[in-house]
Amino acid sequence: MSLPKDPVMLLSVVNTKLRDYYPTLEELAKAEGISEEEIINKLNTINYLYDRKRNQFV
Repeated sequence: MSLPKDPVMLLSVVNTKLRDYYPTLEELAKAEGISEEEIINKLNTINYLYDRKRNQFV
């Protein structure tokens, strides 16, 4: 499954995958074949930042 292009949908999918399957954003990005920076930049457009301690975008 490819990640959604819409930032709000991406937020939901990424946070769910981080919660349920991946202990880090790096691992999720590798599994999805996308760079961490691309995910971070897309979610920054809707004012969400990655919190490593919580392993989610907040």
